[in-house]
Amino acid sequence: MKIKTKLRLGFGFLFVVVLFFGAISLFYMNKISISSKVILKDNYETLSFTRKMRAILDVNNLPLSTTVSDQFAALLAQEGKNITEPGEGVAVANLNRAYLGIINPDAGMVSRQAAVIKARLELSAIDQLNMNAIVRKNAAAQAAVERASMYLIFAASMCFLILFSFIVNFPGFVANPLREFSDAIKEISKKNYKQRLEFDGSDEFAELAGSFNAMAAELNRWESSNLAKIQSEKLRIEAIIEQMQDAIIGLDEKNDVLFMNKVAGQLIGKNEKEVVGLNALELRKKNDLLNRVLQNDGGDKLMKIYADEKESYFQLERRKIIVPSYDENSEQATVQTGKEAGEVFILKNITQFKELDEAKTNFIATVSHELKTPISSIKMSLKLMDDERVGSMNPEQKELVQHIKEDCSRLLKITSELLDLAQVETGNLQLNFVKTDPRKIAIYAMDAVRFQAEQRSIELELISRNNLPNVSVDIEKTAWVLINFLSNALRYSSEKSKVVIQVIEIGNNIEFSVRDFGKGIDEQYQKRLFDKYFQVPTDGNNKSGSGLGLAISKDFITAESGSIWVESAIGEGSRFCFSLPITD
Repeated sequence: MKIKTKLRLGFGFLFVVVLFFGAISLFYMNKISISSKVILKDNYETLSFTRKMRAILDVNNLPLSTTVSDQFAALLAQEGKNITEPGEGVAVANLNRAYLGIINPDAGMVSRQAAVIKARLELSAIDQLNMNAIVRKNAAAQAAVERASMYLIFAASMCFLILFSFIVNFPGFVANPLREFSDAIKEISKKNYKQRLEFDGSDEFAELAGSFNAMAAELNRWESSNLAKIQSEKLRIEAIIEQMQDAIIGLDEKNDVLFMNKVAGQLIGKNEKEVVGLNALELRKKNDLLNRVLQNDGGDKLMKIYADEKESYFQLERRKIIVPSYDENSEQATVQTGKEAGEVFILKNITQFKELDEAKTNFIATVSHELKTPISSIKMSLKLMDDERVGSMNPEQKELVQHIKEDCSRLLKITSELLDLAQVETGNLQLNFVKTDPRKIAIYAMDAVRFQAEQRSIELELISRNNLPNVSVDIEKTAWVLINFLSNALRYSSEKSKVVIQVIEIGNNIEFSVRDFGKGIDEQYQKRLFDKYFQVPTDGNNKSGSGLGLAISKDFITAESGSIWVESAIGEGSRFCFSLPITD
């Protein structure tokens, strides 16, 4: 039976109950009304007739006049037609004979008075009969009212019980299936795809239950296949992680160890099966290497670890695990967001690359050192050749010697930069910190390039105030950085232009800057200016260096706890800056 049919039958049943109770009430109310009407119509009219006839006898003297006699006769005729009680007809007949005796013209006064007395007695008898009838009928009416009330109370009670039972039970036809559906849907939301619904009948709930069971079966089949696939993928990923040569440690969002391959277990001295599931923050208290790994701030970090029976170098990488999730509170249909599910720490063994890098650095340092002596000797020989006391040269020879001098100077500068770079990379950089006035460093650097600036008619302008706070730096290395900035500025500035050197106090730092008004540097190259061997592409008018000057400058300034940067725009020139902390 359809739900609509059930609802119609239910409300139709309520309608029938209401009609039934109304019909019973109307029936008994009509019965009581009829009883009341009988009392009023029959007995009360008789009492009215007898009262009027008694009044005629009381008011008029004998003999009665014709008019009065006619009135009495009319009332007596009406009473004769309204005989309702047993014995009332005999009393009316006696009253009629008494009336005839009263109006008999042949009777004497005594006979007439006796007839009046007889008439009064009969009237009293009729009154008594009707009064008794009124009392009896009133009692019957009260009994009928009581019976009607009892029947109505019984009918009302039955209707109340029926309606109460209907109110209690009928909503269950709709509410109970809905509750079962709600509970089943909650189980499905908990991934209990084995939940089923069983409804008898052929209504909409049974059809919906069938569709729900089909959906749950499909979800269960999908879950089973999906779990098998996930399990297979999990085992494959675990096998891949286990076979990797890098140490890998995975933590969940609660910092519990999710996985750890064999290499990582060997490094930290723990069996990977023993630590999986344990909290890494507790394990780090008893393991120094794990503590160093977890203290990493997120950037790549070089770590020296004793492994493979020697000091080995590892590159530490820290990566967040971001898994896709869907925003359930959004008004949109699906909103995919990223949710952090943990972290992965990877220790890459770069010992071989570190050894090769050190070998390369040592080779460069050795070659640079070996080249520096013959280049210096060649430069000295060229200086002697340029001396007029040795002999004169024609213009072509002088030009050739000048080119050789420039090339020797450039080679000597490159070898010096390579030696400085080797010192930085091998960790042998020696800094001699001295408290000094920052203006002196700027003036020293300007004096070093002043001749080069005068050859191209470039003005050097220093912007600084006196009595600047001292800085604790290596004067030679800091001046070298400033000279490198000035050399680059002169190289890329046009003749008769200006280069501005600025030394100012900003907060707790002294900022050095060199500004030129050349072509400027494209934004895409600015981030790589301080990388080793990187050179900004040129149009061939400016001789390019080795690409090491700015990289070495960055190493020098960083070693002095400073910072270095560049500001440039095409067509507006460039501004190279570094800042150093003020000494106490």
